[in-house]
Amino acid sequence: MSLPEPDSDALAASHALQQLIAGEIAQQSGAITFARFMELALYAPRLGYYSGGAAKLGRDGDFTTAPEISALFGATVARAAASIIAQSAPNILEFGAGTGKLARDVLTALAEDGVHVDSYAIVELSGELRARQQEALKDFPQVRWLDGFPDTFSGVVLGNEVLDAMPVELVTKTPEGWRQVMVTIENGRFAFADRAPDAALAAHIERQVPDAAHLDIGYLTEVHPVATGFMATLAHMMQSGAAILFDYGFPGHEYYVDDRSAGTLMCHYRHHAHPDPFYLPGLQDITAHVDFTAMAVAAQDAGMEVLGYMSQAAFLLGAGISELLLRTDPADAMRYLPQANAVQKLVSPAEMGELFKVLVVGKGVALPDRIAETDRSHRL
Repeated sequence: MSLPEPDSDALAASHALQQLIAGEIAQQSGAITFARFMELALYAPRLGYYSGGAAKLGRDGDFTTAPEISALFGATVARAAASIIAQSAPNILEFGAGTGKLARDVLTALAEDGVHVDSYAIVELSGELRARQQEALKDFPQVRWLDGFPDTFSGVVLGNEVLDAMPVELVTKTPEGWRQVMVTIENGRFAFADRAPDAALAAHIERQVPDAAHLDIGYLTEVHPVATGFMATLAHMMQSGAAILFDYGFPGHEYYVDDRSAGTLMCHYRHHAHPDPFYLPGLQDITAHVDFTAMAVAAQDAGMEVLGYMSQAAFLLGAGISELLLRTDPADAMRYLPQANAVQKLVSPAEMGELFKVLVVGKGVALPDRIAETDRSHRL
């Protein structure tokens, strides 16, 4: 691969993390699960990708998210949030708030529309991002930071590209059945190995990949016990309100197909995408597409209702992003055209509009009619 070279400090941090992971592999009789490798690569204290100090988002980071593209994204989300707040409570809880831009745009839009928010809580594992959020949100006294789930919550939960960053288990189909992919060390380098899955993982594979008979031997894919556990915890926490989750992925029947025989795991380093999770651990993001069927079922099994599943384009258009765009006079080309181009990126099928999906789950509330009309949850 031809990727940008890290500076010496970044390289030293990656080497330190590699030693930490190698030490754990040695302690675990020579192999750890891929999910554990991914957890350490992303979240090891001070060294993991999200817990270290390097910039993650924007021009100097590794990727750009929807809130960074346009303030109209957050303003549109605020419209949906206002409806849910009116049916539940004036609280918002955001997981993985990035630079804080979504929070700022949502709070600004709600205030402009006269919607009061008592509390905007952020659960953020990245020290670097938490510091950026604190600076970006210093003028909003209702914002506070949490280290984990509150015991109970009523209101709106937001998660933009949160599920895809949760550790996944890699599994591969063999003549003897499914095997769990492990991480070991060969010739001084990280390498893959495999073992029989334990009973819990075997049951998870059976639930998440129910039609495995047609898949070829050698088929490699991901299952998502951490993310489904997150959905269950979300359901147990929620008293009333809804969670709006934006991410890229597929329903289960589109996820586990012949064309995806190598899985969906992808790494992002300095705006370059590549498939090698062992490249400079701690300096790159590691993600997998979301199985939205598994997420919806986990939420439903834990007591939440699936309120909607649709493309990002359908959600944003249903929530009124076009009307918000037209608050800027099209005749004012200097202001209007950049905003129109940004909206195009958010809703175009060739950009983020169809690749990204929105899953809405909740208790005791309903989506506004214009958003509910775009629901495709029958495809889950």
